[in-house]
Amino acid sequence: MCRHPRRGEAGGEVSEAPAGRGGADRGAAERGASERGASERGAEVGRRIGVGLMYGLWKPRVLGAWRVPATGPVILAVNHSHNVDGPMVMGVAPRPTHFLIKKEAFIGPLGSFLHGIGQVEVDRSIADRTAITRALGVLSDGGVLGIFPEGTRGEGDFASLRAGLAYFAVRGGAPIVPVAVLGSTEKRGRLIKQLPPLRSRVDVVFGDPFEAGDGSGRRTRKALDEATVRIQERLTGHLENARRLTGR
Repeated sequence: MCRHPRRGEAGGEVSEAPAGRGGADRGAAERGASERGASERGAEVGRRIGVGLMYGLWKPRVLGAWRVPATGPVILAVNHSHNVDGPMVMGVAPRPTHFLIKKEAFIGPLGSFLHGIGQVEVDRSIADRTAITRALGVLSDGGVLGIFPEGTRGEGDFASLRAGLAYFAVRGGAPIVPVAVLGSTEKRGRLIKQLPPLRSRVDVVFGDPFEAGDGSGRRTRKALDEATVRIQERLTGHLENARRLTGR
């Protein structure tokens, strides 16, 4: 089932901000470039931290990571059934990844940490243009954007997608790489119930990249709805294949 974005979800058209003039414009551009560089460096730091944590606490089995394009903008579309899914992908992906993360997670020291490692805070209750602009900026800079297309934690089966993924893929001109995380919810940990058992195996399967659009470049509601249908078919197909491949 494909869901139309509610008012406030990242699925609608975003108008471009008018360019400024003179020194102020140059200063803003320089600051923006500096912030993007820091964000990219932060994401690389986050990836290294993720590598240490994920491989230290669990036994990730990573399949198909070579399918992620080595350069250029890419969107990782990840199924989401456990809180560990995002950090797991961040740690095993071959490139630094900037995930769209709900603002509720950005609290206290954790919020500062997430900003520091290049993650994108998003307010899901409004049309968060700041988050949309930052996410598109990641893609325009040739970076990797991580998205949970179901919008929230659930069964992790890609059964209900929001149109935000289609919007970012079409608007950002980025291929989508489906990612299936399997095994994070099979058992509860003995020491920490909210986490998978320590040293248990978690499979992360990367699929073939694909284009969401139809080649026309249209970003109308109808075009995004059609793109969402195509995306859902590819994501569910990848998940089924990943389950067969891993036996989960």
